[in-house]
Amino acid sequence: MKQTHLNDRKILIIVPAYNEEGQIKNVIKDIQKHAPYADIAVVNDGSQDKTFERAIQTGATVFNLPYNLGIGGAVQTGYRYALDGDYDIAVQIDGDGQHDPADLEKLLRIFDEGKADMVIGSRFLDKTGYQSTSMRKVGIRFLSTIVSGLTRNKATDTTSGFRLCGRKAIALFADQYPTDYPEVESLILLHNNGLHFKETQVTMRPRMFGKSSINTFKSIYYMIKVTLAIFITHSKKGRQEQIT
Repeated sequence: MKQTHLNDRKILIIVPAYNEEGQIKNVIKDIQKHAPYADIAVVNDGSQDKTFERAIQTGATVFNLPYNLGIGGAVQTGYRYALDGDYDIAVQIDGDGQHDPADLEKLLRIFDEGKADMVIGSRFLDKTGYQSTSMRKVGIRFLSTIVSGLTRNKATDTTSGFRLCGRKAIALFADQYPTDYPEVESLILLHNNGLHFKETQVTMRPRMFGKSSINTFKSIYYMIKVTLAIFITHSKKGRQEQIT
């Protein structure tokens, strides 16, 4: 593990991966090219293919979960490692190759303004690059509207898995993190704990290998489930404030 620094900061890149044998080596090599100052922790989420073996070959730190925990459990594993390792910044980059590590500098630039605990890479601010399917765009727009209203914080790409977190957000997510499809709910959790997020434009790429596990039926189920989870999580803030 290099533990190299950028401006005297320890930076960890968390790569959750499930059955990404066709792309994981390219993803890690791309990160190493554009962010040589960062450590990389791949969380192999119980893959049934050769994701673990191919990730190990890159020299990255690889956690091999014995069974599939889902994206929430995989990402939280990375945040716990970041907290234990005393990292200043932790960045999520998906293992499917859709995120461009060259855009990491944009996230760092926004974070260095000091007004956000998390910076999200959004594909929808300038609407460049891969924009997802029509069905999913409708769902993302719907969820983003809800999150923007509840947090009073503009959100356009609530399902983006390209995220940068500072120390406070790392500590929060290491302690508690939503399961299943946690990207949206985690923004409400962040808000409930007095932390803030901002977005910056990034360019998403289409998947080169494999396919998304979310079909039309699952998209509808996902929207219903996440909408309920959003309001349940948001309601906890009110109960906490009444207690305190």
